[in-house]
Amino acid sequence: MRIAPHLAIAWLLMMSTFLSAQELQTTFVIVHGAWGGSWAFKKVDSLMTADGNLIYRPSLTGQGERVHLASPDIDLSAHINDVVNVILYENLRDVVLVGHSYGGMVITGVADRIPERIRKLIYLDAFLPNDGESVFTANPQGSNWTKPMEKDGMIVPSWVKENQPPPKDVPQSIKTFSQPIVLKNSKTTAISSVYILTVDQGKRPQDDTFFFFAERAKQRKWKYIEMIADHNPQWSKPEELVRILVENN
Repeated sequence: MRIAPHLAIAWLLMMSTFLSAQELQTTFVIVHGAWGGSWAFKKVDSLMTADGNLIYRPSLTGQGERVHLASPDIDLSAHINDVVNVILYENLRDVVLVGHSYGGMVITGVADRIPERIRKLIYLDAFLPNDGESVFTANPQGSNWTKPMEKDGMIVPSWVKENQPPPKDVPQSIKTFSQPIVLKNSKTTAISSVYILTVDQGKRPQDDTFFFFAERAKQRKWKYIEMIADHNPQWSKPEELVRILVENN
């Protein structure tokens, strides 16, 4: 069967447009913070998808819609595996990996495991650990701040209520905070990285909980961005956050 020349040309033009759109499309994998879930970045996902980006926002085991899997046995390694497997099984490459808060621990481990899949790392008001550090040991506050919230191997913040309907924050295993990260791959230092520090209106950056990690990023000569917002700009300033993420991919 012969195809009419005008149809062949139209098909080639359509395929060219499709391939060009694919080349322009940026793949983001967004990792939420402690006690949260992928639901926290739903608005950001919608805005970024409308802008032509491809967004993945996995919920870590025991969190969000995977809360039915919650257990005191879940550790940081399990959460790192969650994200590594999303990237591998979705066959994602050239990924912009974003980690919010505790998510910084996770994306650090992911980048160490599969640096060849990662184009850029973006830490959003997040932990930035060195090899052998955990949430507890990397944090200048140590582990005492969670003691009043610990119950049956889980960390249960005061705002987490059993009778609250989803979507909501949920308890998280202490092991995700206590397990040290193991970093072995020297190739991760070649990944372009950005640190975004959110600072509450009217406050000084040095008074922010994550200022210590922002300074660590500066010492590594990373790009540093200061955003006037609370710790959860995905809710309080989603449009501005999306602009920053897209401009720095």
